[in-house]
Amino acid sequence: MEVPILRQGQYLIASIQSALTDADLSHLREALIAQVGRSRCRGVIVDVTALDVMDSFAVRTLRDIAHMARLRGAETVIVGIQPDVAFAMVQLGLTLKGVATVLDLEEGLAFLDGRTKDRGLDPKTKRPPSGPFRG
Repeated sequence: MEVPILRQGQYLIASIQSALTDADLSHLREALIAQVGRSRCRGVIVDVTALDVMDSFAVRTLRDIAHMARLRGAETVIVGIQPDVAFAMVQLGLTLKGVATVLDLEEGLAFLDGRTKDRGLDPKTKRPPSGPFRG
């Protein structure tokens, strides 16, 4: 199943609508990382609200997406992990260590806005300040 990847300003949003096969997850990883480079985005949001289960491959793939995106200059945040999914992940020892997670899409956008400002980007354009260097 193809996961839609939408652009919202300087961010990419991938909203997973149903359970994905391992092949689907791998395709999502490759598509997202390719789009980070093409679009020169500053942030990636992966919305997993619709998922009622996440296995070890899904968790590892989400972690890989976040680390790969960071290497390409974009922050990643996972949004919408359901309470039962979080419980099962903890019980199974599955972690998203080093990956930001927040409650919902609104908080994800706010998180990325804060991270973008921390990088010294212009908060209005989400791009490096323009004009001559004054050092």
